[in-house]
Formats: sequence, structure tokens, C-alpha cells
Amino acid sequence: MTRTGGFEIEVDEGARTWLAKHPQVGQVVIAYEEHRCCGGGKICDIRLRGAKRTEQKPLLEAGSVEGRPVLVDRRIVRRLPRRLPITVRGIGPLRGLSLDLDGEEWANLLYARS
Repeated sequence: MTRTGGFEIEVDEGARTWLAKHPQVGQVVIAYEEHRCCGGGKICDIRLRGAKRTEQKPLLEAGSVEGRPVLVDRRIVRRLPRRLPITVRGIGPLRGLSLDLDGEEWANLLYARS
């Protein structure tokens, strides 16, 4: 567990294993995307991914995971829970890091007005 910037980052064994198998991921980014669909609805998505060489969105450092910085999209910093449990989800090539939040935490993070 790493605690910095007001966040407590918890990494489970599956996430540690995934990170060990993916040494090319030098920085972990908690990225936020927001899109409007044709009917006017808002589609929000949170993904954990490796940092891109040229990030378009401003990021803040929230802590570290296995010696790698965890960077967060500034637009969601106030809505993120202070406890950030990181796990692995998905199957096959879609398997990757994810936040292990409960339903209320996801709803607040994705759809609360800031």
C-alpha cells in the first residue's frame, strides 16, 4: 500500500503479477474519457493504462504502484475515493488493470456533478 497526495493505493496480488509481466508500463494512468452519444446522453469511462509519450490531458501524481508512478486525470481527482484499490479484470488480450470500486463509488466517480 502506498499513501501520497491524499490517496491510499492498494494493489492486490493479481495486479502485482500483471505489472511484473508488463515491465513496459512505466507509469500507470487513471484516465477519464467523456463522450456524447447521438441521443444526447453522456458516456463516461475510466481506464487504467500505461502513459503515452505525449499526454493530452493534464495529470497529477497520486502515488506509486510497484515503484511506478500512478497519474490521475485532473478532471476526476476531487471525485476519486481516497482509497484506490487496484486489481486485474478482463479475459485474454482484454485483461488489464482496473479499479476495484463498489457501485456507489463508481456512480460518484463517473456521474457526480463536480
